Amino acid sequence: MTIQRMDNVLIVVDDLDAVIAFFVELGMELEGKAPVEGRWAARVVGLDDQRLDVAMLRTPDGHGRIELAKYHTPKALSGVPADAPVNTLGIRRVMFVVDDIDDVITRLRRHGAELVGTLEQYENSYRLCYVRGPEGIVVGLAQQLG
Repeated sequence: MTIQRMDNVLIVVDDLDAVIAFFVELGMELEGKAPVEGRWAARVVGLDDQRLDVAMLRTPDGHGRIELAKYHTPKALSGVPADAPVNTLGIRRVMFVVDDIDDVITRLRRHGAELVGTLEQYENSYRLCYVRGPEGIVVGLAQQLG
C-alpha cells in the first residue's frame, strides 16, 4: 500500500477569521467553514467533548490544502511562543511558490505579517523569505527565477 496524496496540514488557531484572511490574501481559496463536534470526531482525535470550528483552504492548483481549527472546548494549548525561531522542534513553516514575491510580501504586511529574516536570492534559481503572520504562523515564500 502506498500513499495516494497528502490531503492537508492542520493549523490550530485562536482568531480563525484573521488567519483565513491572511491565507486568502496569499492566494488560497476558502473551500468552506463548519462547526465540528460529536462523538465520532472526539474518537478520531482522542479529545472528549470537543467543539471547534474548522476552515479548509486550497491552493489555486487544487493540490495543496490547509485546514484551520479554532477549538472552543477543550481550549487550545500553547506550548511554543508565537515568535519561536525556525530551529524550534516541530512544524515550523509552510512553503508556497509565488509569482511576485515583493507583491505578496506587501499584501501580507497589511495582515500584520513581518519578515522573519531578509528576502534573499539563492543563486539564479529562487528569491526566498520567511514571513510571520497572525498567531506566529510562519510561511515560506519562494519565487522561481528565469
